[in-house]
Amino acid sequence: MSSQQRRTAKITAIGKYLPDKILSNFDLEKMVDTTDEWIWSRTGIRERHLVRDGEATSHMATQAALDLLRKRQLDPKKIDCIIVATVTPDMFFPATACLVQNNLGATRAWGFDLSAACSGFLFALDTGARMIESGQYSNVLVIGADTMSAILDYTDRATCVLFGDGAGAVLLEPCEEGTEGIIDSILRCDGSGAEYLYMEGGGSLLPPTAETVANKQHFLVQDGRAVFKYAVKWMADISAEVAERNSLTSQDIRLFIPHQANKRIIDASAERLGLTEDQLLSNIDRYANTTAATIPLGMADAVEDGRLQPGDNVILAAFGAGFTWGGMYIRWSKIH
Repeated sequence: MSSQQRRTAKITAIGKYLPDKILSNFDLEKMVDTTDEWIWSRTGIRERHLVRDGEATSHMATQAALDLLRKRQLDPKKIDCIIVATVTPDMFFPATACLVQNNLGATRAWGFDLSAACSGFLFALDTGARMIESGQYSNVLVIGADTMSAILDYTDRATCVLFGDGAGAVLLEPCEEGTEGIIDSILRCDGSGAEYLYMEGGGSLLPPTAETVANKQHFLVQDGRAVFKYAVKWMADISAEVAERNSLTSQDIRLFIPHQANKRIIDASAERLGLTEDQLLSNIDRYANTTAATIPLGMADAVEDGRLQPGDNVILAAFGAGFTWGGMYIRWSKIH
């Protein structure tokens, strides 16, 4: 590496984990007043994976990480740092990253959790990339994992149909600037949107009591119309912004991997970029919205299906509670 170059970060391995329990739209028809046709036509979802009793976010995150380590043939003791993006940690503390670190035997790693809802993985990926760029770290494990079934009210047909559980993990390693890897990112938040998507109870403002439980204040609450309106605009806008800032035309983009919240939002963002269906990754039909796990699961599927090759231009985009949103440009590298 010449003195004119600084090192940047590239993704070298990907792992994923999905619980084996599947909840289909037809199963939901028996639980709430909804239909398969209604869910499919409005969201693009057919089914979702759910954890079984005794399984939580740290378990899924660990399995995704183990999948990655097997593929990379990497000793967990060589991991420097673990970042877990999640809004459904096993518990407030210790951090899920600490539980994963212990499960993996990554005895040299430190770690922390990052909370940015559906944008969490992008925020964590950018954070991990900066750590690689600093020169102090060489193997950073970034995981997106959420157990959304733990915070859903399965009598609320407006929200329980939308989400699933899952985990995805990537390994960041150094590369020479500009040759490959994470080239650019744009990240945003706007707290004025907090009232539209939140979980009210359980924190320091409303600690758990018999009353908060009875009032169902420990479940996700969403104003679907407001979230949809903002998500369609801001995720599409930031996808276009990161592409334009890097002089990428629609023909230059091999694959667009957006957060999987709603098929109409996904399609609107792809249309804004002028992309064809072949340039779009969509797996919402099989997984639903797994929050921080959607993008790494999408990358894992793309690699498994042979849709990405070294040198391909990839755009990532997400929008979530906070509001938070972001876009990222990656020049794809060899995946182990």
